Parts: sequence; C-alpha cells; structure tokens
Amino acid sequence: MPKNGASSRPKIDLGSIDTESEAAEAVEELRRAIRYHNYRYYVLDDPVVSDAEYDRQLAQLQELEERFPSLQSPTSPTQQVGGPPREELGLVRHPSPMLSLKAVYTRQEVRDFAATCRRELGLQEVVFTAEPKYDGLAVELIYEEGRLTTASTRGDGTTGEDILANVKTMGEVPLELLQLGEEPVPSRLVVRGEIYMRKDEFNRLNEARLARGENPFANPRNAAAGSVRQLDPRVTAGRPLHIFFYEVADIQGRELRGQWEMLSLLPSWGLKVNSRLQRLCRDANEVLEFYDRLAEERDQLPFEIDGTVIKVNDRAAQRALGVRQRDPRWALAFKFPARQATTRITDIHVQVGRTGALTPVAKLEPVNIGGVEVQRASLHNLSQIEDKDVRIGDRVLVERAGDVIPQVVKPLLEERDGSERRFSMPQHCPVCGGPVITSQDKKQSICSNIDCPAQVRERIVHFASRRAMDIDGLAGRRTDQLMSSGLVKSIPDLFDLTKEELLSLEGYADKAAENLIREIESSKAQNLERFIYALGIPHVGEHLAGVLAASFKDLDALLQASEEELQAIREVGPEVAGSIRTFLGTPQNREVVEALRQKGLTLENPLYEERRQSKPLQGLTFVFTGSLQRWTRQEAGRLVESLGGRASGSVSSRTDYVVAGPGGGSKLEQARQKGVRVIDEQQFAELVSSG
Repeated sequence: MPKNGASSRPKIDLGSIDTESEAAEAVEELRRAIRYHNYRYYVLDDPVVSDAEYDRQLAQLQELEERFPSLQSPTSPTQQVGGPPREELGLVRHPSPMLSLKAVYTRQEVRDFAATCRRELGLQEVVFTAEPKYDGLAVELIYEEGRLTTASTRGDGTTGEDILANVKTMGEVPLELLQLGEEPVPSRLVVRGEIYMRKDEFNRLNEARLARGENPFANPRNAAAGSVRQLDPRVTAGRPLHIFFYEVADIQGRELRGQWEMLSLLPSWGLKVNSRLQRLCRDANEVLEFYDRLAEERDQLPFEIDGTVIKVNDRAAQRALGVRQRDPRWALAFKFPARQATTRITDIHVQVGRTGALTPVAKLEPVNIGGVEVQRASLHNLSQIEDKDVRIGDRVLVERAGDVIPQVVKPLLEERDGSERRFSMPQHCPVCGGPVITSQDKKQSICSNIDCPAQVRERIVHFASRRAMDIDGLAGRRTDQLMSSGLVKSIPDLFDLTKEELLSLEGYADKAAENLIREIESSKAQNLERFIYALGIPHVGEHLAGVLAASFKDLDALLQASEEELQAIREVGPEVAGSIRTFLGTPQNREVVEALRQKGLTLENPLYEERRQSKPLQGLTFVFTGSLQRWTRQEAGRLVESLGGRASGSVSSRTDYVVAGPGGGSKLEQARQKGVRVIDEQQFAELVSSG
C-alpha cells in the first residue's frame, strides 16, 4: 500500500460524485494509487494489480479531470506516459514523446473510434492498420548515417533509460542498417519497437533459474524487461531476446505516407516486423475480424500479446487528428480480456501425480480471468511457496496463460491483516497415507508408496491419452469407475476387460462397451515412441520419446541401454539418462512392460528406420545469427531439420556450425570463444545444396 495510506485499489463510484469537492477527494486518491502502480510496474517490474484494473483507475481519473477542468494538474498521472526511469542506467531524452495508447475493451468502442475519425477528418472511409499489441518492453532506437547510436526504454515517455550496450548484444538488432532493396538508408531514423521473449525460451530460462535455486520470472514481459535493464550487458547477452519494430518517429531524406508503407519498408533496412500478423483494414469491421483472428491464435503464438493495436494508416490524417495529453487520437489498443486478476487463497491442498510428486494447489475465491472462472492455481512446490511467502488467507495476484493451470504470481503483502497462515507440506500422502519424502531444497515432495492409488490412476489416464496410446473413452471419470469397481488395478488390467464386465457398470450400453474394447484392442499395434511416452518416464515428454525411438532399434535395446549409452544421445543429459535408467530398471516397472507384451502389444519403430536413411546434415547442429537474405532463420532451421540436422537457439560445445549474417551479435562471439566453425549464408547454401 502507498506510504500515505491510500488504497492500491480505491473504490470510486463516478455516478455518486456531483460536487467539485467530492471529485477532488476521489481524484487525489486515484492519483496516489496510479503513481504507486506506475512505480511497481515500471521501476520494480513488480505490479500488484492487473492491467485491466490499472486501465480502469486511469480511465476514472481521466473522466473526472474532464468533468472538473479546475482539478487538472501538470503533475497528474494523466500527463505522464510511463514510470520514472532508473538513473543508474543513464538517461536519454526522446526526440519526441513516446506516447502510450488508450486502451478499450469493447467492440462498440472500436466502432465509435472509427466513426470519430471519419467525422473529424470529413471522410466517408478511413483506412486503418491492425497489428498485435505485444506484451514486452517498448524501446526506441536511433540510427545516424545508418549506424545505431542510441537505444532507450520508454521510461516516463519523455526520458528513458540508456540501454544501448544491452541492445547491441541482440542479434535481431542491426548495428548498421542494411540496404536490401532499392530504398537508400536514411541519414537519420528514429524507430520504435517491442523487445520480447518467446514462451518456450521463457520456460527454459525459468527451469534453469529454478535448477540454480533462483526465483523464476513471473512472465515473459517481466523476464524481457529485466534482461534489457541489466547493468551488466553480459547478462543481457545470455538471455533469449527478440524484437519487432512497429513505428518510425522520425526519418530524414524520405517521406512516409502511411503506417502500412512504413511496415513494408523497414525490412529493407534489416529491421524486423511481424509481416504475418498485420493487416490493412478498410473499416472497423475488418479491424474486428483481425482482432477475432488474433484472439483465436493467441495461445498458439510463440510470444505473448494482449490485444490489437489500431492505427489510422495515413500519416497526414494522424497529424490532423493530433494527440491528447498522453495518447494519440489516431490510435487505440483493443485489449483482450484480462489474463490477471486478484483474489484470495482460502486453502492450500496437495495433488498426487502419476510419478508420486505432491504438488501444492491454491484454492481460491472464484475470480473471472479472461472469461474463465478460476477457483484454483498452482503453487509448484514448497520452495516456491516459501520463497514467495505465500500464505493461506493471502490476497494474491493470479495469472492465467493459455490452457495452463493458473499460477499464483505473488501475494499482496500490503493487504495482510495478520490472520494469514503458513503452509506446511504433509508428512503423509493425502491419498494413501504413505510416507512423504521432501528433498533438501524443498523443490520435490514424493509419495514413496509405489502402489499409491493416485499414481496408478494418473498413470492409466496418461497411458490412454491421445498423444500416448490413444485409447478413446478412458478419461478420468471412466478410469475412476473402472478402479473403484475393482476391474482395473494396474495398466495391464485394461487389456483383460470384457464387454460383459463393462456392461455391469453404470453408464455402459452395448455400443459404449464395444467401442472401448475395440479402442483397447487397436492400441496394441503401436509405434515405439508413443509407447515410450505412455510409460510416463520422468523427464521424458513427447519430443524426447521420439529421440529415444530414433536412437534404439526396438524396446529391448532401450531396456538394455546403459546410462553411458543414453548420455551419448545428443539431447540426453546426465539427469535425464539417470531418470530413464532408474525407471526402466525398477523391477515393478519391468513387470508392467512384460505384462503388456504378454497381452499382445506389438511395437513398430519407423523413426529408427528413417534415421538409418542417409541425410546430408545427419547429426549436425546449426545456430543462426544475424540477418539472412535467402531464408528467415525459422525457414533455415526447418531446412536443417528436414535434412537430418538440428537447429538450436544457443551456442554450446555441441554446436557444429554457426551461420552468421549481417548484425550477428553475442552468438557470433560465443562461437569464436568456443572454437565453433562460423560460416556465412553462401557457405551454408553450398553445404545444403552439396547434400
């Protein structure tokens, strides 16, 4: 809570405010809360409210200042674009303000915006551009005579932090502009964009931090912002950062007529734009269609977005419409439903997974996040609970992303009243009562009873899942029914089920029983990689199951493989090799495998046969850095993999080639330090064609 005692979530009812004195009190309360949130978000990278809650407070303040002009103040947050910059990084004044965008949440507000633009411009039609609203860190780069001279964060919109040394470590940022087309490089270019981190890279970064005993980042935006604002550029160089450019604030020697022309022109100078996810729209209907498409694709995108940015395309029209005090009148951010919300933890219970791992789960007061009612959220392990100091009764910030179970980001410490209780991991399994063993670092708690019903149940559900043995009709409820009836006590029991036994159970008619028996029977003919995945070996997901199948001729070869043989596989490290060997070497697990064979299980292994076929890049690992002309880096990576090789995002001692285009950054230096061979794009093309 702000030090002066103001609430971080003031409850203001605009409809009840009639007098200037009432408005003055509400305005002051809102300003204190918003300044506090600006500090938490921009300075600490540690927000305590959702974006939607922040936007609501700011909208209320703007409305009150418009209704009561005498209450307007040059120091109000409505006059400010962001938070104060961190002086220890050095300060940079922007050539022109980096304005934020007005956020809206309804389709009608988008239609009203389009109508206002048409009316004020005196036009029957106005063309717009629609682009993703990236959830990263807004930055400004300045090129003088084609060379990168300045890089800064948004900061407060007028002055930002100097991040030039850090940005120079990013391979996607050209240190010198390229001339890839007929357009000459401008003598001066002020360009703005968003630095972001991909979801998969963010997850790997957090896994590595947890393995080192460090606290994970809350989300990709937080990770990207923290990575760029490091005092030591070497830390930034080790982080997987990317950028999309979306605005030219100033250009000399070239007139840009529209936003779409600008987006089309930037790649000719080596500046990356998201050409796949942008659209020129003739009216609000096309804008809304684009928004709907983005909303559908959102969870499948490799990066986080939180809405659609809508801009009047014509730059002369933009100038005619002008700007408000903190945002342009020619642009909007149409936000997706909130993915964060605040609620209270009413209890913490533990779930037992198929490997026996106990996972603490927070029971929440129901809260709507992104159109979904959320009543529980993962707390991962005892270590994270203690590191975050999460307690039963805490008010917490909860985040939901895609179909993943919501996560508790952090407790709101300023709202504690002393009634909160600490959580302790149970000493006995809540399912079977068996002893619980917790690791010394408190990151793992395991039920030591291998016959624990919770493990058996989850193993059966996983074994039958679509990506494993693909036995349709064995969802969790059906498995519970089979186990409670005593018909199934372990995985092999599935293959002994009869139609008559199923008909004795509630809910099974002739057709349902016949379908399940047919599904079970057809699953006996299976590919080896699906069976490996179905076994539920710790640390072995779908991808690694495929790697193992491609590396061993058959199941017997895998069962007999030593840890050394497993570690010889490029993607298998010591921890994974030990996990595989321990699992497959456990007598009870071997008994399950042999029992399945006796039930008639047959395993084909086409991956091994495919690997035996000659491929020119078989076993070679490539890393791409800088700007490529013939391919995008993603296309080049897919080409490598189609020829038997592997495309990696980081340089290691196992890397065979680093393919460097103009603007290659930290990866190029890492390759030289590790003695990895560096080739250019032409040499790579020759290597590919020679195969």
